[in-house]
Amino acid sequence: MDVFEAIKTRRSIRAFTREEISDEEIEKILDAARWAPSAGNIQPWIFVIVRKPNIKRRISEAALNQFFIEEAPVVIVVCADQERSRMGYGNRGVNLYCIQDTAA
Repeated sequence: MDVFEAIKTRRSIRAFTREEISDEEIEKILDAARWAPSAGNIQPWIFVIVRKPNIKRRISEAALNQFFIEEAPVVIVVCADQERSRMGYGNRGVNLYCIQDTAA
C-alpha cells in the first residue's frame, strides 16, 4: 500500500472483535507511534496499555460515554508529559506543543 492509498482509506474504527492482541503486536504499534513528530523531538508522550475490562469501562465513561472503547481488546491511552514540554518550551510547550505532539 502506498502512502496516498493509506491516507485515502484511513477510517475510525468503532466495532471490534474479541481477538487477542499479542504483546509483540502492541510493541510494534508503540514503536510506530514513537516515530510521530514532536516539537524539538522532545517526545512528551507516555503510553498506557489497558486490558482490564473495569478500567476500559471507566475510560469509556470518561470519554463522554463512548462505550465502544471498552469493547476493544486493548486500549492504548496516550498521555502528555507537560513538564517535559515545559522544560523545552515553557508555557507554550504545556499549552500547545504537548497537545499537538501527543495527538500526532
